[in-house]
Amino acid sequence: MLLFILAYLGGVLTIVSPCILPVLPFVFARADRPFLTSGLPMLIGMAATFAAVATLAAVAGGWAVAANEYGRFLALALLALFGIALLFPAVAERVTQPLVALGGRLSEQADAQTGNIVPSLLLGVATGLLWAPCAGPVLGLILTGAALNGANVETTVLLFAYAAGAATSLALALLVGGRVFAAMKRSLGAGEWVRRGLGALVLVAVVAIALGVDTNYLTNLSLTQTSAIEQGLIDRLRGQDKTAMAPAGGAMQANPSMMMKGAAPQEDALALPVEGTLPPLDGAVEWLNSAPLSAEALRGKVVLVDFWTYSCINCLRAIPYVRAWAEKYKDDGLVVIGVHTPEFAFEKRPANVKKALGDLKIDYPVAIDNNYAIWRAFNNMYWPAHYFIDAQGHIRHHHFGEGEYDKSEQVIRQLLREAGKTVAAQGLADVEGTGAQAAPDMENIKSPETYLGYDRAENFMSPGGFTRDGSHDYVAGRLKLNDWSLSGTWTVDPEHAALDKAGGAIRYRFHARDLHLVLGPAMDGRPVRFKVTIDGAAPGTDHGVDIDAGGVGTVSEQRLYQLVRQQGAVKERTFEIEFLDPGVQAFAFTFG
Repeated sequence: MLLFILAYLGGVLTIVSPCILPVLPFVFARADRPFLTSGLPMLIGMAATFAAVATLAAVAGGWAVAANEYGRFLALALLALFGIALLFPAVAERVTQPLVALGGRLSEQADAQTGNIVPSLLLGVATGLLWAPCAGPVLGLILTGAALNGANVETTVLLFAYAAGAATSLALALLVGGRVFAAMKRSLGAGEWVRRGLGALVLVAVVAIALGVDTNYLTNLSLTQTSAIEQGLIDRLRGQDKTAMAPAGGAMQANPSMMMKGAAPQEDALALPVEGTLPPLDGAVEWLNSAPLSAEALRGKVVLVDFWTYSCINCLRAIPYVRAWAEKYKDDGLVVIGVHTPEFAFEKRPANVKKALGDLKIDYPVAIDNNYAIWRAFNNMYWPAHYFIDAQGHIRHHHFGEGEYDKSEQVIRQLLREAGKTVAAQGLADVEGTGAQAAPDMENIKSPETYLGYDRAENFMSPGGFTRDGSHDYVAGRLKLNDWSLSGTWTVDPEHAALDKAGGAIRYRFHARDLHLVLGPAMDGRPVRFKVTIDGAAPGTDHGVDIDAGGVGTVSEQRLYQLVRQQGAVKERTFEIEFLDPGVQAFAFTFG
């Protein structure tokens, strides 16, 4: 029940997010109509349509996303017609009599006299097809849970609860707006001008949505306004019901609120309530760097459990801190356990994990949790996720995502002191990540994690879309920010894109300091040569650690490759990677 409450409250918060701006003109265009027969049906249509489309997009893969794109085009046309009917009813009637008749019915017939709610419902459906709320922690929880657990009634109900929360805020604003508009008409006699002004705002909103303003600029602007509030809701309610409230994320691109490194911690005691009990550590397919560990055997020790996976950029950036704590406090009684829970199929191979441990210099115990047994025992849904357990086996603190490293170390020190240990080391661990493990430039990340398998792919712009599970000749598409395309002969499956013939390429229009791409060599292990360009030229000093200044590199193993690190001012760029040999497997872009 608390999860549904959280979803509803997350939706309510969208009213303070700039991501709601593009749909406000459509809502307020009905402000002068009776709420029960105009505003309310529109909001119900909007909420129901968003819940249905978001469910399909989360669990059904590329075909649902492509179908929704056609729906968006129709919705844009319908709402543009609505705006024209409000702005120029006489002109529109002369030019396109049949269409204007529809527009007139949409804009004028849904009133109290006719009692006809169908036009308002239709406008709500169109608005629901266009609405792209910012994916903050709450919506990320719901959508990632849907992607992991598949289609079910709970997913749709949660999404509808989220949309209903947004509709509640909009309903209150609409009720207030209706009174304001009525007062304006009475005092100024300006009904026609108000109508035309609303028509102009509707057309501006249609143009903004068509240009992607709602999903690009406004999304980034919104993160700083609502993410901290949403994360606070998650943590507060999770403290009341740990089973219901485990947040969701998949190799998440952390929010700015999670990324800020705090000042040096004070040694004053923190409030660390008991959040639960260390569950059994059963179900790992293999333990590395130690014999299998159990909750019972760990009693008397302070334990840090780190859920991670080796191609997750957020996990990689947190590991230097985890590694430093393991080394610094091992003699004081701290036990660090890495739980490697895979996101991609290749991360299930123990040999790949063992190599990653060597590359990352991890020598603390790691459980290979291929069957998600430990993940489910903790009710966890984040990479990375840190759980802090005291000497009595109680979970006393957690942190999801990157950041708050100072506080995490203070928690470790306090739990060690509670266990009767004399913590000799003073000050914070001296940590500085390099390469892909370096701290991100969050202020300049305007590109999201992007998957190349059709199950979770977004913004794919090659003409014709995906051919699922079959070889196809793709052509590069025209790209705006955060769009990507393939060229050459590829086979795209639910998880990745595989190159069938040499010479294929991937293009991405991005804005971030760092660009990473999770890649694997050919199925038979043959390495794949490639060349990277940025805005059509060799990267030069902007090359990542896995290529040279000329952009040349080789895919020799399945892992995350850092391909771009901009040295100067960070700006929007076009990245292209061309593969000189066939067989490469491309999984996901991440940014830093």
